[in-house]
Amino acid sequence: MDSPVKDIAAGATAAGASTGSGTSTASPAASSRATRLGPVALVVAGGLSVQFGSAVAVLLMPRAGALGVVTLRLVLAAAVLLIVCRPKVRGYGRADWGTVVAFGTAMAGMNILFYQAADRIPLGAAVTLEVLGPLVLSVIASRRLMNLLWAGLALGGVLLLSGGGFDRLDPVGAAFALGAGAMWATYIVFSARTGRRFPQADGLALAMAFGAVLSLPFGIVEAGDKLLVPSTIGLGLCVALMSSVLPYTLELLALRRLPAPTFAILMSLEPAIAATAGFLVLSQALALTDALAIALVIAASMGAVRTQVKRAALPPEA
Repeated sequence: MDSPVKDIAAGATAAGASTGSGTSTASPAASSRATRLGPVALVVAGGLSVQFGSAVAVLLMPRAGALGVVTLRLVLAAAVLLIVCRPKVRGYGRADWGTVVAFGTAMAGMNILFYQAADRIPLGAAVTLEVLGPLVLSVIASRRLMNLLWAGLALGGVLLLSGGGFDRLDPVGAAFALGAGAMWATYIVFSARTGRRFPQADGLALAMAFGAVLSLPFGIVEAGDKLLVPSTIGLGLCVALMSSVLPYTLELLALRRLPAPTFAILMSLEPAIAATAGFLVLSQALALTDALAIALVIAASMGAVRTQVKRAALPPEA
């Protein structure tokens, strides 16, 4: 069984291979700073888009509820991706479809749990707790003692964020955010595997459609005919484009030229972006201790990834 880190790296390789250029890819060390600037900008733009899209989703929750917002996001995003990608459904085996089902299930679970959290705790805190999922994945995959330091640093940030007890944040909301983090780690693994098995963004479109089908009953039960209000659909389309279609497309383009570990480092900045979006769009001001807690989790995420990069760069033992 492949390790999660190999899955992530293979996903990046598969995305690069899908360009069909036929030319060899330069090593990260030989790439110029100017060449890297473009992909980095794409990832940062994707992070800004997804977190500000999440802020808009919070504004939409009073109209459709958290589950209704998830349904609108996934259904509308799936519709856009299916129209644009027009994925083929023939020629794939049971293992390929199993990967799509797992990817779509992780996607739906991640969104359902995250929006339940964002409905109860500030956006910055929700993303900070959620990012622990990929961090734990990195620590487990690397199996290095050094990463225990990063895990301890992240734990310190979480304890600081909770003020010594999650009752300050709402324990249910914090639990939903941690659950979303577990789904995010699963999402990363199966996203890479889907990228290897399906060309272009076909696998993403099919997985999004499956996730939309899974979320549909929950949205209908909670929101009912509120999902059909034109203004609600309009805001839902905005969330779908900002939080799914645009960032996933930008990330796909970036991964064709950006090493996966570098991508992971950039993704660890999302708690700070989320906190900024929460402040600007939702007027969710952060206390000094909250800002410090987010900074600790970001530092831990970056440190864990950089440790993994240094290990990969070492020559193999004789």
